[in-house]
Amino acid sequence: MRDLDYLTLLSHEFPTARSCAAEMINLRAILSLPKGNEYFFSDIHGEYESFIHLIRSASGVVRSKIEDTTGAACSEEYKQELANLIYYPREKLTEIRRSGGKPEEWYRETIHRLIAVCREVASKYTRSKVRKKLPEEFGYAIDELIHTDETVPDKKLYYQEILRAVTAVGVVDDFIVALSELIQSLLIDTLHIIGDIYDRGPRADYVMDELIGFQEVDIEWGNHDVSWMGAAAGNTACIATVLRIATKYNSFDVLEDGYGINLRPLSMFADAVYRDDPCECFKPHLLDTNKYDSVDPVHAAKMCKAISVIELKLTGQLIKRHPEYEMDDRLLLDKIDREKGTVRIGEKDYAMRDTHFPTVDPLDPYRLTAEEEELVESLRYSFLHSSRLQKHIRFLYSHGSLYKCCNNNLLFHGCIPMDEKGGFLVIRTREGLRSGKSLMDYFQEKIIDAYFLDEEDEPEKKREAVDMMWYMWAGPVSPLFGKDRMATFEGLFLSDKAMAKENYNPYYEFSNRAEFCDRIFREFELEPETAHIINGHVPVKVSRGEKPVKAGGKLYVIDGGLSKAYHEKTGIAGYTLIFNSHHLALAEHKAFEKNGDNTPEMVVTETMKHRLLVKDTDKGELIRKQIFDLEELLECYHIGLIKERAK
Repeated sequence: MRDLDYLTLLSHEFPTARSCAAEMINLRAILSLPKGNEYFFSDIHGEYESFIHLIRSASGVVRSKIEDTTGAACSEEYKQELANLIYYPREKLTEIRRSGGKPEEWYRETIHRLIAVCREVASKYTRSKVRKKLPEEFGYAIDELIHTDETVPDKKLYYQEILRAVTAVGVVDDFIVALSELIQSLLIDTLHIIGDIYDRGPRADYVMDELIGFQEVDIEWGNHDVSWMGAAAGNTACIATVLRIATKYNSFDVLEDGYGINLRPLSMFADAVYRDDPCECFKPHLLDTNKYDSVDPVHAAKMCKAISVIELKLTGQLIKRHPEYEMDDRLLLDKIDREKGTVRIGEKDYAMRDTHFPTVDPLDPYRLTAEEEELVESLRYSFLHSSRLQKHIRFLYSHGSLYKCCNNNLLFHGCIPMDEKGGFLVIRTREGLRSGKSLMDYFQEKIIDAYFLDEEDEPEKKREAVDMMWYMWAGPVSPLFGKDRMATFEGLFLSDKAMAKENYNPYYEFSNRAEFCDRIFREFELEPETAHIINGHVPVKVSRGEKPVKAGGKLYVIDGGLSKAYHEKTGIAGYTLIFNSHHLALAEHKAFEKNGDNTPEMVVTETMKHRLLVKDTDKGELIRKQIFDLEELLECYHIGLIKERAK
């Protein structure tokens, strides 16, 4: 009866045997189309200009399509101008108008070239799918131009008349914009973001706006994402962490202009408490210039110190509240000897660069002062009531997960926690022992509970989940962090920089070997022979000879340093992994220059044994299930179990 109920419901969409059969024909045909293009990015870190350029240029694929369609008929200069027009159509057309415009023939020729590129990129899709992406105003004209062969005598005049009409009625700019955006849309079928959208760069909010506009996008959360998710859920330790990083990287625009976070209380508190303190350890990294909320670097350092001390107090309270985290080694405020200017870590005393802590009570160092409590509550209110931030965080939840299995690839940001022998690390939780996939599922459940669980219904479970958000940022078994400790204190206060070293989970060593990757694939029920792990998190230092492809091609680490903070370390500006019907390819990015040639260097890393079709993908499996359901419905129509209805 349950199956019959479902088929009866399905019959409302396909009310006759003929409509049912027609959809089956359509779906069977789709299975034989080439697989869509998948694009993988990681560690965007708020670098919106670089990221948006890579999206609009499809990481250099637009340029290659122009080459394919123009060949030797056009100069390199013209090809680059056409590419820039596709990337930034509104901006480029405005520049053209301001400089006196172009002759009508230029506009017709440009539309003709854009149609050729559009025809090329649309060729692997059904006309129905392309039509769904067409702008409503120009859908008919663009559809006709794409599917009309202008070399056929009977259609040549028709084709040319459409071009003339577009320029004659005064909508040519809008038409070019529509064509350019259609090309951008068609080149990226599915977008995968392997974590760390937030922190360091200037405007993660702009990155989120861009992602929200995509039809097919998924996000595998990174540790920097989950700290913002925790902040949006009201975790005060996460709020302090987010603010420390933002003030350290001079990212005031994203906080105040982007999300409307009121920083005035923090600014006033820092000025009152650290007025005469140079705060040398907290000077900001001036990688970007704030456009709307410029803060003097000296004052930014005071704000950074103020929130850093509060962060150490809040994280200390959280660690004490959860002995199961086993993070007592991070309790260092109570180990400071102010007279000697040292801190005891383990069995040794280390000299500190700064011991001026006017708000820290030596007898109760993790207690917030009354002023700090008031400040923290004010900041928490700002995060909880920022409508734009909450909208973006909800999108992270609705389109995100801790990991994703997609087309026999395993996507996650950091690691699968492993022990020293290469086995999956076993963790005791309140729900029992967890490891491998089960541990990832457990952590994902807690992340979801932190935001969506009703505190009135299950207050204890809610508090535990919200606290867990900070552990996901810095915990030694967090698959997002993947290190033995978060050495924030050592990095800020110790002269001995070796003490700030954070040791990676054994996963990072074992995953370089194919047999351990295969073990992970089996754990997640993937086929080892053709599967890949796709990670971010750890910047690939190309300048030191490191490679992004490891374990004989089974592991891709695509964090090459899109963030400007990493360019010097990596020697490049990140990677895009592209998985089309023919191959896997890595696009190695250049440091972004506005109006420059930012076309990445493309290298094919793996060629498919045969061209992959839709039937070879997860989407193909879903379509086969739809076909099976339609076959069942058609049989019900034929035997009269379900009656046909007139449309």
